Amino acid sequence: MTAQQRRAAGIILVAALVAILAIGTALAGGYRINLTPSEPLGLWRIVPLYRHVAVNDLVFICPPPTAQMQEARARGYLRSGSCPGGVAPLIKTVIAVAGQQVEIGASVSVEGRVVSSSNLATRDGSDRPLAPFMSGVVPPEYVFLHSSFPSSYDSRYFGPVPASGILGLAQEVLTYAP
Repeated sequence: MTAQQRRAAGIILVAALVAILAIGTALAGGYRINLTPSEPLGLWRIVPLYRHVAVNDLVFICPPPTAQMQEARARGYLRSGSCPGGVAPLIKTVIAVAGQQVEIGASVSVEGRVVSSSNLATRDGSDRPLAPFMSGVVPPEYVFLHSSFPSSYDSRYFGPVPASGILGLAQEVLTYAP
């Protein structure tokens, strides 16, 4: 190996170490990159939530490791990540909390009010059938999630999820919405 090749290899090694350190620091600081169309693409931050979750909170949440989520992972709806079950946290808006009535038909309504952009799909992008979750009251310590993105996989299909999976509020840092 020539001196020039050793120098180039050293520069590449230092650059790789700096990149790894930067990524590790960003993850430890609560920063995440969103590559899904459910919310704007780009850099987001998980902000600690020091109160009970409320309707209209945009949150990062780990989906529970249920059979439904395993199927969603197998279908490619969920990305790999650090949550239980090996999936990435979701960014979703809380549209109902414990005790609220959610009706699921052609669209979703909460306490009798239709949720904007909540029409249900009967098939996914690969023409596989999608089944809506049943209507009902959100159980204690659970939340009902939504994304206005038409192809979002959210509580319309998997139902309420434990509020204990909430990592914090989702705050846009540097994003791009096409």
